[in-house]
Amino acid sequence: MNEMDNHIALLLKRIPENPGVYQYFDKDGQIIYVGKAKNLHRRVNSYFQKDQQTYKTKQLVKHIADIKYIVVDSEQDAFLLENNLIKQHQPHYNILLKDGKSYPSICITKETYPRIFKTRTIDKRSGEYFGPYSYGNTVDLCLELIHKLYPIRTCNMALTKESVEKHKHKVCLKYHLGTCCGICEDKVSKEDYDCWISAAKKIIQGNAQEIEKDLKQEMIHLSEQMKYEEAALVKEKSELLERFRSKTVITNTNAGEIDVFGYTEDGEKVFISILHLNNGSIVQGQTVEYRKQMDEPKEEMLAFGMKELREQLESKTNEVIVPFIPDVIDENLHIHIATTGDKKKLLDLANHNVEQYKQDRIKQNDKLNPEQRATRILGQLQSLLQLPTLPVFIDSFDNSNIQGSNPVAGCVVFKKAKPCKSEYKHFQIKTVVGADDYASMREVVRRRYQHLIDENLPLPNLIIADGGIGQMHAIREAVEDQLGLQIPIAGLKKDSHHRTQTLLYGFPPAEIDMPITSEVFRFMTQIQDEVHRFAISYHKKKRSKAQIKSQLDDIQGVGAVTKQKLLRHFGSVSKIRSASLEELAEIAGTRTASSIYEYFRSQITV
Repeated sequence: MNEMDNHIALLLKRIPENPGVYQYFDKDGQIIYVGKAKNLHRRVNSYFQKDQQTYKTKQLVKHIADIKYIVVDSEQDAFLLENNLIKQHQPHYNILLKDGKSYPSICITKETYPRIFKTRTIDKRSGEYFGPYSYGNTVDLCLELIHKLYPIRTCNMALTKESVEKHKHKVCLKYHLGTCCGICEDKVSKEDYDCWISAAKKIIQGNAQEIEKDLKQEMIHLSEQMKYEEAALVKEKSELLERFRSKTVITNTNAGEIDVFGYTEDGEKVFISILHLNNGSIVQGQTVEYRKQMDEPKEEMLAFGMKELREQLESKTNEVIVPFIPDVIDENLHIHIATTGDKKKLLDLANHNVEQYKQDRIKQNDKLNPEQRATRILGQLQSLLQLPTLPVFIDSFDNSNIQGSNPVAGCVVFKKAKPCKSEYKHFQIKTVVGADDYASMREVVRRRYQHLIDENLPLPNLIIADGGIGQMHAIREAVEDQLGLQIPIAGLKKDSHHRTQTLLYGFPPAEIDMPITSEVFRFMTQIQDEVHRFAISYHKKKRSKAQIKSQLDDIQGVGAVTKQKLLRHFGSVSKIRSASLEELAEIAGTRTASSIYEYFRSQITV
């Protein structure tokens, strides 16, 4: 044991059995990992037990040169301290927060005569910001309503109280159209303008029902005073507000504020979203992306994400809906795991948002790196079938014949999840008589891989039969029994419309769960459609050639050139058969035309 190992061994013995935070340092004194624990001694020592080490843990331990720890009173305190230390030092082996897309917010400027607009840039010195909003077109709906209810200015003129009072500005077209109050020419009082801004702020904060209530009271008051035209205008505003609430109110379950969290994963990537609701309306939403570094459990990831998101949105509510219990719970929070009712509806909405965000990120990354998509799909297929290697080279076979006539087969090749058309193979069945699909499959598969063996070429990582259990057994007999090879074999079970239904694997074959919305299902459908198209197209071509051969190639004097001229002119053998001697002679000459004419006349039976 060297000096470094002795140092670590002594530290491990001294670490107390208290809750706290531990820090790992490398030989240069840099923090490379921060963790929390209910029992520091047990948790830190577990990293150095070789029988429990994962690959990632081994890589971490290899770089640990020193250990420090901080004892705290509770697991909650440990969680908060760990969170702060990770943000401060951003250790290499801790989860990484990825930059997400910038969601829009609503800004109310701090000007004398404030403006209200959508923005993705936050500068709290210039205004008060609400959001961000990640749900649908909430921002646009909200701003549209505000500007319909209140003629707040949208220009960016530098208005001051003095410049307005001295009439240094002129109204624009929007004033004449009735969409601006003309505050720049002092056509409305500062008090009224501030009241509009205050009302707009309430709508943005999810308190639209207060404004709706005030409008209805104003409408009643105006009606009592027989100011019916003014009352009608207020009624229109009230109806606008009511329609807005019907589009944006998600639930009436909670009269106050509530945070709802969605969670999903994609390999080492973790996506966590938050929807912040007030009086049933979504007023804020955000999604963050993390990358796991040490195979952190989902409960730990959720706890970390919840704290991060609540800080970003400055949420103070203690009502929280989560998909599962996080590993550390703030004692001030009331945690709900929704299974039914409106709370379940909110949880489903949060999960839908986070899933949509994940798909958007995947599509964006796929455009930048197409190979990443291929690796992901093949990795999912490998996981589904528990294959020993990534199936970067896939063969798929299909037979084609009609009542035993012109039997053929096709083999399509996919490499890195893309069709490799230069390696597609057609096969004419040579040893099988009649319509025996299984015998035909055995022949074709044996010929395919015997050729690869003879030429010392790579073998596929996976073989897929465009058929069910029988086809799979035929392939296995050729691959394993006749050639002595070990290649994984799968089958594609079809429905009554010859569409991909499910994936079969193993002997005896078992159905593998493959959701129809998954990338793997779409990939399997692509393979099945391609091999079927390839085999059918070859069969049609061969059948067409056989039909032409049987009708024209037996006629004496008709060579390849004459046959092409005849078919090009008449279009089909049936039209050649019904043509007159004179018509035939114009194309093939008198002597050959006579042979063709007599040949077809001799086939007519009386």
